[in-house]
Amino acid sequence: MLTTGTVHAQEVNQKNPYEMIQDVAMRTFDRIKENQASIKNDPEQMRTIMQEELLPYVDYKFAAYKVLGKYASKVDRDELQEFVKVFREYLITTYAVAMNYYDDQEVIFEPASDVGDSSYVVVRAIVKDPNRPEIKVAFKLRKDSRTNEWGAFDMVAEGISLLDSKRSEFESIIRQDGIQKVIELMQSKISNPVELEEEMDLKEKA
Repeated sequence: MLTTGTVHAQEVNQKNPYEMIQDVAMRTFDRIKENQASIKNDPEQMRTIMQEELLPYVDYKFAAYKVLGKYASKVDRDELQEFVKVFREYLITTYAVAMNYYDDQEVIFEPASDVGDSSYVVVRAIVKDPNRPEIKVAFKLRKDSRTNEWGAFDMVAEGISLLDSKRSEFESIIRQDGIQKVIELMQSKISNPVELEEEMDLKEKA
């Protein structure tokens, strides 16, 4: 049985980026830990966890525009809306795959700093595992000027930005084949089942 975490959503303080990202991250990691056995039997549950625990605090619209870069102003409105909608589901899948490595590692967040009037903040953390090299992670957050609430729009692992890598990947496709081709590729990724790390390793060795 998958433990639900949606009842806690209203308790997250989105006015403080450090508190918010640490709270959301730990809730997500705790839920993965609590459901390890059922996730191994049904990896698709990772998508549910990402959608319920992470996505409410992800500024996916801003992330989608960042990925499109200059093309965000060049495609028509309907295509842009379709891209944002599909990109939302694509992020859920991407995070579900990226987070499947978690198995009760220790996560240490940097001390909070005074953000002042800044509308952008980077919150850094280290994932420590006694059996693997530690992983440096950073979350980029943006403050909504209307609500003054913070939302994450990018995750950087070991210096590699998720948005930068996707923008680089999508840019050449958009230039050559148009935005619909990127939408099709994202939909294909979404339709594929979530695979655990061990399963992918076995397939790579086969």
